[in-house]
Amino acid sequence: MSQVSSIKIQDFTLWQKMDAKRALYSFDLDLTARCNLNCRHCYINLPAGDAEAKARELSLKEIADLADQARELGAMWCLLTGGEPLLRADFNEIYMMLKRKGLLISLFTNATLIRPEHIELFKKYPPRDIEVTIYGASVESYERVTRRPGSFSQFVAGIDALFSAGIRVRLKAMALRSNLQDMEAIAAFGRSRTKDFYRFDPQLHLRYDRDPLRNEEIRSERLTPEEVVALEQADTERFGLLLKGCDELINEAYTRHGCDHLFHCGAGKGSCSIGYDGTFRLCQSLWAPGTTVNLRETPLREAWEKLVPAVRDMRSKDERFLNSCRKCPIVNLCLWCPAHAYLETGRMDGETPFLCAVAHARAEAIENAKIP
Repeated sequence: MSQVSSIKIQDFTLWQKMDAKRALYSFDLDLTARCNLNCRHCYINLPAGDAEAKARELSLKEIADLADQARELGAMWCLLTGGEPLLRADFNEIYMMLKRKGLLISLFTNATLIRPEHIELFKKYPPRDIEVTIYGASVESYERVTRRPGSFSQFVAGIDALFSAGIRVRLKAMALRSNLQDMEAIAAFGRSRTKDFYRFDPQLHLRYDRDPLRNEEIRSERLTPEEVVALEQADTERFGLLLKGCDELINEAYTRHGCDHLFHCGAGKGSCSIGYDGTFRLCQSLWAPGTTVNLRETPLREAWEKLVPAVRDMRSKDERFLNSCRKCPIVNLCLWCPAHAYLETGRMDGETPFLCAVAHARAEAIENAKIP
């Protein structure tokens, strides 16, 4: 059993001692958990035709009300994500409603459902940016990941339409077992289309619903720590940035001796996430019990001003954690955080061997590169 201590949202003592007036600058909004693809590594997707999931989705009216509440707290920017946001039949209405409220809008999409009406909308009312993930640079590698025949041609048509319209698009990639051999081609594909932004992510985290079969599939798609580092070293720009910032990434000053707080990250600092069913979270990945609240029952202001500081004050009594992860000087090379720890282990102060191994492999590569 976890030894993490928790504080109920009704316990006002702690948050009253903190600055309850701090601003909410941005929020992520999952429009749906449904997706037209079935990617091997996905941490949230449900089938496009999942009627139960669709029924739980926030309505246009509910989203408008939450947007008003967020604006009252100071929010200026909203990220629309999913699932695949364009599966929503009312996507254009949601987008324009948020625009009319003065919010900057970013969008995460797989681009396979881009239609002329979306291009017209984005040209007339441009988003801050759109991020699209490249799962492969060929039909074979792309559809090995998405498991949807025809999805590669739809993806290419979608991003080409966006670029042709002059819409700002950022491209990214996930490095998986299923597309590892194609990563060089994926990078070339991405960089040939945008000089502005391209990145790849080699670390996969587990499902929010903790589905054991899907989680096993995600684990099978993870690269080994050695493969992660080799991939990063092959990208001279990326690894150069690691070397440039190594004094900040590997630093004894970041150890937390004598501190039992779980949260030292940016969760709940100026931003939050709202799930497709109204679940409030401090960040996209934090789903642990006692850290969420349903905004269909609780006002956003109450969640922001009471739950957030209560969660950020959560502590651990686990001596093993306090003497390992909490004191680690290479924590900034690691994806360990209370959210990922919960997804990996079922407890927010759990140790995550895989994430730890990747961090140590990175640290070794950095140290070796510094040797003349």
